[in-house]
Amino acid sequence: MDGYSITDPIPNIPVILASKMLNRHIGRVTKITTDRSAVQELIVEIDGTASCAVNYPPLTGTVENGDEVLLNTTAVDLGLGTGGAHFVIANLSRPAQETEPTPGHIMKLRYTPLQHAVLSIEEDDSLYSEAMRDFESLEGMPVICAELHSQIAPAAAAVKALAGHKRRVAYVMTDGAALPIGLSRLVVELRDKSLLDSTITAGQAFGGDIEAINIYSALIAAKQVVEADVVIVSQGPGNAGTGTKYGFSGLQQGEAANATRILGGTPVIVPRISWADPRERHRGVSHHTRTVLGEIALAPSVVALPLLREDRLQHVEAELASALRWCGHETRIMDGEPGLKELADKGIRVTTMGRSVDEDREFFLAASAAGAVAAELLSE
Repeated sequence: MDGYSITDPIPNIPVILASKMLNRHIGRVTKITTDRSAVQELIVEIDGTASCAVNYPPLTGTVENGDEVLLNTTAVDLGLGTGGAHFVIANLSRPAQETEPTPGHIMKLRYTPLQHAVLSIEEDDSLYSEAMRDFESLEGMPVICAELHSQIAPAAAAVKALAGHKRRVAYVMTDGAALPIGLSRLVVELRDKSLLDSTITAGQAFGGDIEAINIYSALIAAKQVVEADVVIVSQGPGNAGTGTKYGFSGLQQGEAANATRILGGTPVIVPRISWADPRERHRGVSHHTRTVLGEIALAPSVVALPLLREDRLQHVEAELASALRWCGHETRIMDGEPGLKELADKGIRVTTMGRSVDEDREFFLAASAAGAVAAELLSE
C-alpha cells in the first residue's frame, strides 16, 4: 500500500466504540447476608434505595456494616443477568488493608486495577512442578465437557452415584463467564456434600484449590496432582451469548474436548437439550451444541444422550446427525435419572435460566447422562 502509514486510520472500516466507562456509585453496607472467605454478599443503600452487592475479600478486603463502598453498577444498570448485584470496587471507609504476602508470580485479571499474583501449578515454586513436568498422558481419563455451569451438578452426582463416592471428581472452571470461583454457591454446596473433591481455575479464572495458566495445565494437574478419576470442565456462573452462530462463550466446550484428546483423555460432551426454553434456537438440541460438535470439537468425542421418550430421542438424534459425522463423534444413550436422584437425596436444588429440574428435565438428564457415561468408561 504505497503512501500508507501504520498510524493512518484503516480505510473503509468504520470506527466502533467497543467499550464505555464503568457506572459507579457510592453506597453504604447495611447488611452482610453471606460471609465466606472468598465472597461477601451484601445489602447496600444507594441514595436511599437498597440493592444487592458482592464483595471479594481477596481482591478488595473485607467490608463491615456501615462501611462506605465504591460500587460498579454497570451490569445491573443495563439489566444484564448478573443476579441483580453490584460489585464492590473499593472499601472507602478502610481503603488500606494489610494482606499477608503470598507466593507466586502469575498475575490473574492481568493489566486491570484488580490484577493479583497467584502461585500457579506450573511455576518452579509450586510443590508440584516436578509432577507437572513428569506428565505423559491422561491415559483415557473421562473428561466431561459441559457448556453451562448448571450442568456440573447432575454430571458430578451421576459419577458419584454410579461409580462410587470414593471416585475423585475434579472441577476445572474456565474463564468464559464468571472469573472468581467464589461467586458459585453451587460449587460450595457440591464440595460440602462430597460431590466435588477439588477445584482448578484455568486462564483468568481464579480462586480454585489449584491455579492453572490454561486448560491444558489444568487437566494435567487434575491427573498428576489431584489424582482425579473424572474431570468436569465448564465455565463458571453466567454465559455470554449473542444469538449469533459463534458469539457465545460456551464455544470453550469444544476447545476443552480438543485439549482432552490431545492430552490422551476421553472427552464426553454434554449436549444442551431443552423443550422448555422459549427461544427457538435452544429448543430440542441447542444451536450451541450443534456448532460445538460440528465445527469446534475437532477431536472425536463421546456425546452423552439421555433416555427420553421415543419421539424426543429421535428428534435429538436427527438434529445431531450431521454434526456427529463431521469428526467421528459417537453417542451413548444413558439413563440420567440416577444423577438427579442423587441431587434430590442430598437436597441440592439446581436451576438453569431460572428453571428447575421439573420444569426443564431434559436439560438436566443430559448432564446426568454424561456423568453416567464417565462412570461406564471407568468400569471399562
